[in-house]
Amino acid sequence: MKLDADIKQQLEQYLQLLEGNVLLKVSAGTDSVSNDMLDLVHELSSMSDKITVEQTTLPRTPSFSVNRVGEETGITFAGVPLGHEFTSLVLALLQVSGRPPKVEQHIIDQIKGIRGEYRFETYVSLTCHNCPDVVQALNLLSVLNPGISHTMIDGAAFKDEVESKEIMAVPTVFLNGELFGNGRMSVEDILGKLGSSDTTAFEGKEPYDVLVVGGGPAGASAAIYAARKGIRTGIVAERFGGQVNDTLGIENLIGVKYTEGPKLAANLEEHAKEYNIDIMMSQRAKGLQKKDLIEVELENGAVLKSKTVILSTGARWRNMNVPGEAEFKNKGVAYCPHCDGPLFAGKRVAVVGGGNSGVEAAIDLAGVASHVTVLEFMPELKADSVLQDRLNSLPNTTVIKNAQVKEVTGDSKVNGVTYIERESGEEKHLELEGVFVQIGLVPNTEWLEGTLERTRMGEIIVDNRGATTLPGVFAAGDCTNSAYKQIIISMGSGATAALGAFDYMIRNQ
Repeated sequence: MKLDADIKQQLEQYLQLLEGNVLLKVSAGTDSVSNDMLDLVHELSSMSDKITVEQTTLPRTPSFSVNRVGEETGITFAGVPLGHEFTSLVLALLQVSGRPPKVEQHIIDQIKGIRGEYRFETYVSLTCHNCPDVVQALNLLSVLNPGISHTMIDGAAFKDEVESKEIMAVPTVFLNGELFGNGRMSVEDILGKLGSSDTTAFEGKEPYDVLVVGGGPAGASAAIYAARKGIRTGIVAERFGGQVNDTLGIENLIGVKYTEGPKLAANLEEHAKEYNIDIMMSQRAKGLQKKDLIEVELENGAVLKSKTVILSTGARWRNMNVPGEAEFKNKGVAYCPHCDGPLFAGKRVAVVGGGNSGVEAAIDLAGVASHVTVLEFMPELKADSVLQDRLNSLPNTTVIKNAQVKEVTGDSKVNGVTYIERESGEEKHLELEGVFVQIGLVPNTEWLEGTLERTRMGEIIVDNRGATTLPGVFAAGDCTNSAYKQIIISMGSGATAALGAFDYMIRNQ
């Protein structure tokens, strides 16, 4: 396997940034993945005189480790880290070579302060856009702490391991042989799970003029607009981009013909960092009170104070709330077809939901699964006609309308779905291995119960300036009662809320 011209050109630019020598220790067999891996590491070596390759035996074949000469760093790639893991490979090479990581010093100190032996393994798919965050975070821990090691494992290259461990969602992380976690995790999340949280960074913070809670398109827009007014601005969130990170192709952001969710999320973060904004990531809010100032309590116990607050906490996937859904989450029940779809290659799956997201998921899954069944509650699909036409043209898809899902069945993992034909009332069962739930969104506002007015669906009620029913508190994006949930609308509402908050301060303080 030879690298295409674009990837090779990118690599040549990155490899010029190597600061010290890097040794790639390779464990290869005679299989096709081993051959592709050997092609990759030898091409890397040919592109930089700072990279050398050495044959060895590692716990997994095919795999290769990235080391300093004379020093094991604990970073291993089992498989060929291209696709979405290309950046993980590049960062590993740069950081092992001695190039400083772009993280805050207090995070570096936390990582270096961890004591003990931690052997991490992360199962990924190369089409998963959530996986690189976890891989890069754990690689960073391995670079900075000699007691930590990490292996990225491409599930497609190690299918037997995936089957034996019944891994049906990525990323899935094991620590010292035991399940550590599933899904996207930042460095701060991992440190928290290891019991190495740091609240000192929140001590003694002066009150803000505007504090934004949430880092999606609405929150990033609000923070940038506020900071441009020259006022003290902070943003606290779990992650930049919010649910945009879980979106693959974006074609309706006006002025941008095409982008992808993770790239847009990175652009939002990059733009916000151009301004004097106090950015606090990997944090969740748990309470809101209006006193002399507005106080936001975080789950880590810290309390942030501000003259005004903009809530932009977004939304999450809606659950079906039927028996078996929670029990088999990550054991056949999934919510991200781009991430987890490759794990269902050759298997029968169902998509619950016939809107645009559901039909797009079915089209995507039809390329890897043996058969895809779409279950729609209403008499007709709600997706755009162009998507329905595409779905109907595929030979391995079926659409069942007027279907009410009653239960997800299984033993140690999903083996089927029971549904009711709404017209006849007849109960039927589909035998399958995977269920992808695509039935809309739920606003992340439960923590605001009793604080301000929300709709019965939990959406924060706002006026045309983004103001909520609690003076000084504004809201924007998918957590509000906006008529449509779109990225571009969230960005606009974030700007509106920031201008509304600024106007409120002028008039009231």
